[in-house]
Amino acid sequence: MLIQLQGGMQPVANTQSNAQGQFTFDNPNLGAQPMLLRAVYHGINFHQPVPPGKTEVEVAIFEPTRDAKAIAVTTRVVFFQPNGENLIVGEEYSLQNDTKPPEAYFRADGNFEFLLPENAQLQQVAASGPAGMPVVQAPIDKTKGHFAIAYAFRPGENTVRYSYEIPYPNNTAAVRIPPSAYLAKRLLVVAPPTVQIAGEGLQAGGQEQGMSIYGRENLPANTTVAVNVSGTAPPPGASNGADQNQPGQEAQGSAPAVNIQQVPGRLDVLKWPLVAGFVGIFALGAILLARKPVAISVATPQDSAESIAAQAQPQGAATPLESVNAAVATSLDYLKEQLFRLELRHQAGTISDEEYASERARAEKVLRDLVRG
Repeated sequence: MLIQLQGGMQPVANTQSNAQGQFTFDNPNLGAQPMLLRAVYHGINFHQPVPPGKTEVEVAIFEPTRDAKAIAVTTRVVFFQPNGENLIVGEEYSLQNDTKPPEAYFRADGNFEFLLPENAQLQQVAASGPAGMPVVQAPIDKTKGHFAIAYAFRPGENTVRYSYEIPYPNNTAAVRIPPSAYLAKRLLVVAPPTVQIAGEGLQAGGQEQGMSIYGRENLPANTTVAVNVSGTAPPPGASNGADQNQPGQEAQGSAPAVNIQQVPGRLDVLKWPLVAGFVGIFALGAILLARKPVAISVATPQDSAESIAAQAQPQGAATPLESVNAAVATSLDYLKEQLFRLELRHQAGTISDEEYASERARAEKVLRDLVRG
């Protein structure tokens, strides 16, 4: 099924593959604008984006399994953001599917379940597979704050993100993070520096990417974590350094340097916690904490060819021009992918027009500087 993202993800064509899995579409918008392919196999949807200029696309499908042991939770992240009289809480689960042979874990009646605290209002739920493109999910209400989604978790790393609001009178709340049926190898609690966090078993981990981090290892299944939250949201325009390390963005002011670099150790599991995107993607009600780390640097006019090549080569090795070209080509591909995903979010209506324009302008500036550099 060929889906046009403009106008609310409308299907515009469908076909059936042959015995070898080959298929074709004849549509004037293919190659001209971002589109989406949906392959339906055994009643399971498998998605693959089609970026502009692309004429051949491969959609990976897998045999289904209903075995819950097919997935394991590696990390659970809880994000707190004050919003007036309410507290936005975002949760993200990183799930690993290492099935052999590779299979997609899916149950139509719900194969990922979660609980909300008392008096919480669910905002929105999204899930993404190894391709990294979030797809909004329709929650299955199992009553009393118990929800589920039916999503095909493909082999590799998958994520589930959802957000909810709870009352936050007088800028303070005693939050009981609901128990999960899944053992989490690591629990991370993230909040702006203006918010104070105290909870049982939580260890302060300092600040990374402009956010305060608290962690707890090996959180058993069905464990409730009590957290005391107090404080207000950062003042408008305060970045707290969060913008300085975001991919495709540069800090406000005259400093032109932009780096895409390996995420520091404590935040490897966060994969680019874009806090600003968290507020925008679900209209103050969703979470966007995941970005793939890329161990390369984006060239700016201030970067020299020697510095780029030095990062691409081990110490003591030669730095030929081919290494520089490879690093630049990789950076260009990454930025093009970021721009394409930004277009997908905009077409799907999961980002405001203002944030879309701002992020695109920043990414395009980095792209122009990279080409000139």
